Amino acid sequence: MKLQVPFVQLPLQFDADVLAREIAALGSEHWREHPQKFPGNYALPLISAGGNPDNDAVAGAMRPTPYLAQCPYLMQVLARIGGVWGRTRLMKLTGQAEVSPHADINYYWRERARVHVPIVTRPTVRFLCGDAEVNMAPGECWVFDTWRTHQVINAADDERIHLVADTVGGEPFADLVRRGRAPGHGAFDGWRAEPTAPQAGALFSLRYEAVNVPVVMTPWELREHVSFLFGEARAHPQLELAHQIAIRFLHVWRALWAQYGTDQAGWPAYRVALDAFSDDMERYAVPLQMVNGALFMNTLRGMILQVALIDNAAVADAGEPRTPMASTVIQARSDHSGGDPLFDRPVFIISPPRAGSTLLFETLAQAPGLYTIGHESHALIEGLQKLHPASQGFDSNRLDATAVTPELAAELRRRFHAELRDRDGHPAKTSPVRLLEKTPKNALRVPFLAKIFPEAHFVYLHRDPRQTLGSMLDAWQSGRFRTYPQLPGWDGPPWSLLLVPGWRELSGRSLPDIVATQWSTTTRILLDDFDALPAERRQVVHYDALLADPATEVARLCAALGFDWDRPLDAALPLSRFTLSAPAPDKWRRHAGQIDAVLPGLQRIIQRAERFAAQHTPPPQAG
Repeated sequence: MKLQVPFVQLPLQFDADVLAREIAALGSEHWREHPQKFPGNYALPLISAGGNPDNDAVAGAMRPTPYLAQCPYLMQVLARIGGVWGRTRLMKLTGQAEVSPHADINYYWRERARVHVPIVTRPTVRFLCGDAEVNMAPGECWVFDTWRTHQVINAADDERIHLVADTVGGEPFADLVRRGRAPGHGAFDGWRAEPTAPQAGALFSLRYEAVNVPVVMTPWELREHVSFLFGEARAHPQLELAHQIAIRFLHVWRALWAQYGTDQAGWPAYRVALDAFSDDMERYAVPLQMVNGALFMNTLRGMILQVALIDNAAVADAGEPRTPMASTVIQARSDHSGGDPLFDRPVFIISPPRAGSTLLFETLAQAPGLYTIGHESHALIEGLQKLHPASQGFDSNRLDATAVTPELAAELRRRFHAELRDRDGHPAKTSPVRLLEKTPKNALRVPFLAKIFPEAHFVYLHRDPRQTLGSMLDAWQSGRFRTYPQLPGWDGPPWSLLLVPGWRELSGRSLPDIVATQWSTTTRILLDDFDALPAERRQVVHYDALLADPATEVARLCAALGFDWDRPLDAALPLSRFTLSAPAPDKWRRHAGQIDAVLPGLQRIIQRAERFAAQHTPPPQAG
């Protein structure tokens, strides 16, 4: 929850010694590692979804776990604070551990205060929020601005334990906040915290969240979140364009709500609208950042895109995602004899744009035990200022190994890992994980990715260039794939798809010439980069073979990549999310005249791509 000040101490004082004895009686074996395995971070669940101690979700009816019933004074503490309680845990930091700098940007924390009651702590424990810092003493009660970047550092060798409780509040809680003190913000002479002594034998009833995630977000709540997001975004030339896209989406959502409300009959229409909005924002809002240092697109996903419509039976497990700030770095392992500690042989699908990579990605993403970020990686990569084309004078989307620094590699690895979800929407519980990723711009970034992910494998998707060129022409003409609509120095149609080296030389050329150069430059660069890879780290898929016999082609590729597979495949694959019209081998003939005019100049690179694809595809199995 965003507050006007970093910290507020509530006028309450609890008996930390009694709380510590209750916790000690629970036993050390019940503590759990942090879901994302942050070193030295442990939790003991007191209130969780369904009362299940093993459920880290922040969605679902909240109920007490068996541990809370064993702690009567803890229940009294929660009753005295007076909130409607969401997920509540005891949180432990071992000696010399820390809670890394992050901001809580997801939907759940938009309107929830996070209450801290220190139980076991030392004066050396530092709690930082924005530019402020406090030491929370044993038995005190605090809330803080979770929207700002915050961090906890346990500089002592002793462990630190806090009661950490999430609440939407309520009138008793709101009254305590009004009577609280904000260090550094005003005079609080005579202010005192009221002691709450344990009441032996007393029974305390608590209020728990029953509803915390909408099935279909109302247009009024959606409008409020959109207003908040754009009000908290940093100034940028593309901010107004992104805002206009959001306003149009709000109009669409409001009309759907008037027609369907939460009726399940309207869910497909809601999904189409939400996915189209997501696609548009992926193209135009990638460079935007929030004032708290978070990426705009990460915040948009966590606050709106992932929760505006829950159109399946399983509510996504939001877990405890931390949005890393620019100053945080993890140490990437340099000795790979024991394997990459975060990413086990990650797989990147590489192809020119509109070659069918989304279809291949969406198919392979159904493999069990495989994790994806759920979307293309424009925001993760270009959201880092050093990697946005603007930082290189909009030269191109090309990135090679020289662009990689240890700090940048650690930050990008952290960003990818923080967003991983399996096919059921669940975050990764252990590391290393199998990552699958596809973004057309990455066809220009193979050496860059290979250095950041030392165990990476790359899959080249080869498609008849006439089909790809036809689909690229459709993409430019549709207006749905504009990546740099205000590209400096470009006087042609709004730039669409990836930005290739030498694009300035295309000024004044026809659209077929532009598209042909995009395709040929991308294909040449990716083949050069594939030639430099070890043979065991590259695979080839033929688009036509994938369409003709999905089961056989997917089985072959899964075997080569070490993926499991447990789902049947129909004779025809479903359309991918970015499909403009149903695929057909001769669909390119709508542009036959334009494509035939540019094909002669592409013959050398076409023949090279065909040779490479043929040489690196195993022959069909006999039998």
